[in-house]
Amino acid sequence: MKKVRVLHISTAHQPQDPRVVFKQCQTLSSSYEVFCALPRADPAVAPDVHFISLPYYRRVIWRILITCPFILLRCLWLRPQLVHVYVPEFIPFAYVFRFFGAQIIYEVQENLYKKMHLKAINKGYLLQRAFRYFDKLARHHFYLIFTEHSYLDTYNQLDKPYAVIYNYPLLSFLEPFRTPYQPNEEQPSFFYIGWLSFERAFDTLVSSLVRLKTTHPTFVVHLFGRRTFTDANLDKLAHVDQIRDNLRFYGYKDQRIAFSYAAGATAGLALLKPVGDYPESYTTKLFEYMALGLPVITSDFPLYRNIVDRHNCGICVSPHKPAQIADALAYLIEHPDNARLMGMQGRKAVEQFYNWTSEANKLLSFYKLILSRA
Repeated sequence: MKKVRVLHISTAHQPQDPRVVFKQCQTLSSSYEVFCALPRADPAVAPDVHFISLPYYRRVIWRILITCPFILLRCLWLRPQLVHVYVPEFIPFAYVFRFFGAQIIYEVQENLYKKMHLKAINKGYLLQRAFRYFDKLARHHFYLIFTEHSYLDTYNQLDKPYAVIYNYPLLSFLEPFRTPYQPNEEQPSFFYIGWLSFERAFDTLVSSLVRLKTTHPTFVVHLFGRRTFTDANLDKLAHVDQIRDNLRFYGYKDQRIAFSYAAGATAGLALLKPVGDYPESYTTKLFEYMALGLPVITSDFPLYRNIVDRHNCGICVSPHKPAQIADALAYLIEHPDNARLMGMQGRKAVEQFYNWTSEANKLLSFYKLILSRA
């Protein structure tokens, strides 16, 4: 029997994006014929998915003027029965697919109503007005997927069914990178993956590392992800020169490269300040570190404490207090047996509660529901 054809579209995600490519598209490929249009798509990363390579532009205006029309020209002939959209700028173009009979899913991965002002680019007045207009249209005409329950406080007037599908780890993806917890006592290391910004407490982290160096001078911090601050911004941080040699900036890398550096780490770092939607949204890296068997050092938001304290899998600290962060780093260095136990308990919690299996079932059920209503 011929499979139903579905199309996933993003103008912004990376070609190795874990949620889009490895979790959602691969989950769906067993039941559907899955096409995925991504910037610089790499067909080799998921052989069961049909990739369509798109041009990439950082600025939304060029995505709207160039990438989105290109998608229509390239993908309309596919005549998908369901189109899954990951970026708000494609909402008006999704109506063309809807006109030809496709059902549309709009996936909300961040609450831009609370976060757009934090962005360095793509936040102009006209862009915000356009986003609000088309986002409200999508609430009435499209099916929605949310990555957090908290987004329902904003998205509270929906005309069609919706689903909340958390971005929990895919254990089979992370398993090759999980190693026995054996931190390097002579050169302790810490691991971070994700955007690097002052909103994500990088400035506070630097201050804490300056303190840590007085007692543990040989530590290393592996930092994977794009920086939203410039070298000039970095140079202005107090005493940063004292720890510059302890920092390793790798930029954005495929997770399959980045996670190899987690081996031998003392802990995973997941610090965010209480701005935008951060306090009410899970940071995916928290669960990824737990899945790797690393103790976590994360912000003391009630949402995060509910995970970390319940499972005793790390230490929650204030993202504004360098002394607290430094003490937490030092504690895990000096108490490897306790740190090892935290890592084991985090891994157990992910295996039982916070893994992709349950979310994959929700995704498949939601697709089935939508297509049954077509």
